[in-house]
Amino acid sequence: MTFPQQVQVSEPALMIRINRSYSPGMSTEALYESTRGVWVIGSRRDKVQYALAVSLGIVQEVYSVDSWHPAGSTAYETRAQQDVELDGRWEFSGRVAPDSIRSKYLEQSVAHYFPRGAANPITYVNIR
Repeated sequence: MTFPQQVQVSEPALMIRINRSYSPGMSTEALYESTRGVWVIGSRRDKVQYALAVSLGIVQEVYSVDSWHPAGSTAYETRAQQDVELDGRWEFSGRVAPDSIRSKYLEQSVAHYFPRGAANPITYVNIR
C-alpha cells in the first residue's frame, strides 16, 4: 500500500474540500459537479487556473477552470436545480486538467494547506 505524498501546489489554484459529497467510486460527472459549485467565493476566483477536488486532504481530481457563473446558471446532471440555485454563490465551468498537471497532484496530500479546525471549504493557493 502506498501512502499519499505531501505536495506543494505551484499553479494559481483553488482547493475545494468536498468531504460531505465525496464517496469513493462516485461517477466522474458527480465528482465534477460536486467540485464546481456552489460556493461563496470572492473576486479572486477570476485568477484561478485550476480547481482541486479534495476529500480528507487527498486530491481526488484536478480541473482546468474556464469560467465562473452565478450559482444555478449552468446545467447540472447529478444535482437537483433547487440545490444549486443559491444567491450570492458561484460555480465554475471547466474540464479535467491536462495530464501534465493532474499527474503532479492526483492522489497526493494537500492537507497541510487546510489549518486544523478551519471551516471554510475553499483555500486559494498562489493567488493574491
